[in-house]
Amino acid sequence: MAQITTIDALEALYDDAVPAALTKVAKRMTPMYRQWIDMSKFVVLSTVGPEGTDASPRGDDGPVLSIVDDVTLHLPDWRGNNRLDSLRNIVRDGRVSLMFMVPGCNNVVRINGSAILSIDPELTSSFSKKGKTPRSVIIVSIQEMYFQCAKAIMRSQLWSGIDQSGLVPTAGDFVSEVKSDFDGHAYDVGYAEYAKPRMW
Repeated sequence: MAQITTIDALEALYDDAVPAALTKVAKRMTPMYRQWIDMSKFVVLSTVGPEGTDASPRGDDGPVLSIVDDVTLHLPDWRGNNRLDSLRNIVRDGRVSLMFMVPGCNNVVRINGSAILSIDPELTSSFSKKGKTPRSVIIVSIQEMYFQCAKAIMRSQLWSGIDQSGLVPTAGDFVSEVKSDFDGHAYDVGYAEYAKPRMW
């Protein structure tokens, strides 16, 4: 297998960076980025820790996080599967990246920075929804932010409206594959109702 093992070899393989890809980087929130992120209900949170990396989807029925000021974001940790992979990583290594998507938009907005976890009651209660509050809030300090070139979304036709869900395994299928006595079909059929009271 041919492998690249040096930065020199890597850079020799590619052309110079497109100038706009470098000049578009902002070090703090701008009015345009604020407008874009306020419309985002979905973000992928990437973290790193001693065991490796983790990327976790986060979503809400409104803005997925709160913009506190030009360099600070608050992301509530709503109910999930309690694996805590991302949260463990943040406690041990605060480096994080966020990737925001808005349905129908070919651009993606990315933020790199650092994070800490807060359990301050005043902060967690500020996100109260339907009588529930997150157990913790991820406080992100922005180091850089920029929009991603649209080609990846364009190539994948992510927002084409084509429903391919019937062509891939379901959540129940995945569990059944590793746990033979699991009723994957019943899990899939009942999940929507199961999830309703557990969204927040």
